Amino acid sequence: MQPFLSIIIPALDEEGRLPASLDSILAFLQAQPFRAEVLVVDNGSRDATYAVAQSYARRIPWIRVLQEPRRGKGAAVRQGMLAAQGQFRFIADADLSMPIEQVLGFLPPGLSEMDIAIASREAPGAARYGEPPHRHLIGRAFNWLVRLLAVPGFQDTQCGFKMFRDHVALDLFQVQQLEGWTFDVEVLFIALRRGYRIAEVPIPWTFNPGSRVSVLRDSFAMLRDLFRIRRLWKQGAYAPRVQPE
Repeated sequence: MQPFLSIIIPALDEEGRLPASLDSILAFLQAQPFRAEVLVVDNGSRDATYAVAQSYARRIPWIRVLQEPRRGKGAAVRQGMLAAQGQFRFIADADLSMPIEQVLGFLPPGLSEMDIAIASREAPGAARYGEPPHRHLIGRAFNWLVRLLAVPGFQDTQCGFKMFRDHVALDLFQVQQLEGWTFDVEVLFIALRRGYRIAEVPIPWTFNPGSRVSVLRDSFAMLRDLFRIRRLWKQGAYAPRVQPE
């Protein structure tokens, strides 16, 4: 039987934070009436992330561990989304900066008639905790560029929690090109042009000082990616893939 929910966790050098996050996710899922699975995608970690995740998978049959060469978060998420089996497929950051209980707000009946639901730290009702002012300012500046160049109308495209219906995930992630941090802007860019319905879900979010994003290095790379997305679109790189019969 197809799981109702898949939770995909891209993990890079997360041996310290992963156990607490998996414990929280497992406790949450065990209290739910639906079937679920968890996929941890080890993104080329140099620590014991893979071993930690495998220790959970050996005990719990609905946890799977995948390995991805150290190519970027986008590559890890793509692998997890395409390997998942759930009707709804949810990306969750390994630090669980959003309480996992909030995932119910991304699912029916909490949220219906949507193809994609993205967590928002800016929508009415959202809350941020502990974020340094300079990081918030840089994030808002990048969001302005995202709205200008790629994905208009959304206040927060970079939060690491997003839900996709199964057929939508397959359609989008099969044509995803970017393997770094900007993959989610790319996927939303394609989704808008496919006519998919996208909702922003306000969440409580806590800044984690162990963030893997380098404000200076990654901001410039992500800006370049916005122009690359537009170029790839013009080149036809995002044409729908034909599914085998």
